[in-house]
Amino acid sequence: MDERLRTHKQFERHEVTLLNRQAVQVTGVINVESFDAHEFVLQTGYGLLVIRGDNLHIKSLNLENGLVQIEGMVFDLGYFDDKISPTEKAKGFLGKLFK
Repeated sequence: MDERLRTHKQFERHEVTLLNRQAVQVTGVINVESFDAHEFVLQTGYGLLVIRGDNLHIKSLNLENGLVQIEGMVFDLGYFDDKISPTEKAKGFLGKLFK
């Protein structure tokens, strides 16, 4: 079975809820790829979700249920294709910007 189809089936529902730019709740999370006070990279069935901000920290983590809650000041969030890492994507964007 195709890996992408399997992960979509693992969690039927995927939601991102942002409250006042200070609290994020994400459902349908398969794995936390990396995190620090400025960036979280979450693997979902719909691609990598990157959340960037300041003083970010995990409030709650339950991967059995696919739930992650993050607190801190959120600056931006976005999805990236699973095949291209967020770092590579950012380098490509910055490379084009500063040509």
